[in-house]
Amino acid sequence: MREYLFIVVVAAVITYAATPAMRALAVRLRAFTPVRDRDVHSVPIPRLGGVAMLLGFGAATLVASVLPFSRQMFAGGELRGVFLGGVIVCLVGAIDDVHELDWLIKAAGQLLAAGVMAFQGVQLFSLPLGETVVLPAPLLVGLTIFCVLLATNAVNFVDGLDGLATGIVGIAALSFFAYAYLIARSYSPPNVFTSAAFIAAALVGVCLGFLPHNFHPARIFMGDSGALLLGLLLAAAMISLTGTVTGAEVSTNPAAALLLPLLVPVAIVLLPLLDVLLAVVRRTRKGLRPWQPDAQHLHHRMLAWGHGHRRAVLLLWFWAAAAAFGAVSFVFLPPLAALALLVAMVALAAGLTMWLPRTRGLEAPGRGAG
Repeated sequence: MREYLFIVVVAAVITYAATPAMRALAVRLRAFTPVRDRDVHSVPIPRLGGVAMLLGFGAATLVASVLPFSRQMFAGGELRGVFLGGVIVCLVGAIDDVHELDWLIKAAGQLLAAGVMAFQGVQLFSLPLGETVVLPAPLLVGLTIFCVLLATNAVNFVDGLDGLATGIVGIAALSFFAYAYLIARSYSPPNVFTSAAFIAAALVGVCLGFLPHNFHPARIFMGDSGALLLGLLLAAAMISLTGTVTGAEVSTNPAAALLLPLLVPVAIVLLPLLDVLLAVVRRTRKGLRPWQPDAQHLHHRMLAWGHGHRRAVLLLWFWAAAAAFGAVSFVFLPPLAALALLVAMVALAAGLTMWLPRTRGLEAPGRGAG
């Protein structure tokens, strides 16, 4: 655990230290997020924050590769593939942050990054549906690439308020780290140093390092360089574990062994997935393309409900935590205790969401987004 804590600190410190330099570079390159009709911020904000995140993740990877116990994770090519995939999507996103790219070019970059990771061994080798289900290799590679594309675009869609995406991904990474670490401890013999746990720990550090610069009022946005990178890293962590774990390693209960290995990863990223699903349905019903932007995301609805900027972000963080930690609790707590925790968190989140706008002295919506 101490090595993982050190990895978190390294990723956080490097990301935090590199972000002001990326802000200065964004100002020089005039890489600003303009004020559009669907945006909440009222003045252009520099972006390119994702490059600082990549530097933080790269530093954590370098440190982990030389530490006594964690360096065993680098015997294969998985983590090299994750870093190369991260470089590709971050580069594509950074170019888009400076010069708007066509959506096809961005999609091609994401496909290339996902393909590189799959080639290096970061892919679904089976589906943990009770007894492990092995599908034809091309189908599993296709599912892997789909998961990467879904995660990158889900994070991009939810990146609409200062600190929102950073916090949601940080919460997802922390809960998934707990899930991966505790499952690895149950192995015989125990081996807690896994690619999934490392990626999740480094991702927690990256988000912690960037958040002080990005929380409302934000001084810099992560941009597409950050949203695509965070989505890819989150997908890589989940694929690394979900593609190799069996139901029996998750739970001795037959029903839980059948459902939890797939439901837990979905629940951990439930909020971004729900936002992107609603957006696709909403836009296609209106005859629009799924990637055409609008102002009806979950965060827009929170603001319309009467929440101010900071409170909307904090409440959406709480919803994300309720889904993520509530799902993970079913793996490590007795069923009734896990259910009670999940119900309590959801009830509190729902109560705060509905009750707070009715109180006096509503928080004023300030500037900023993402």
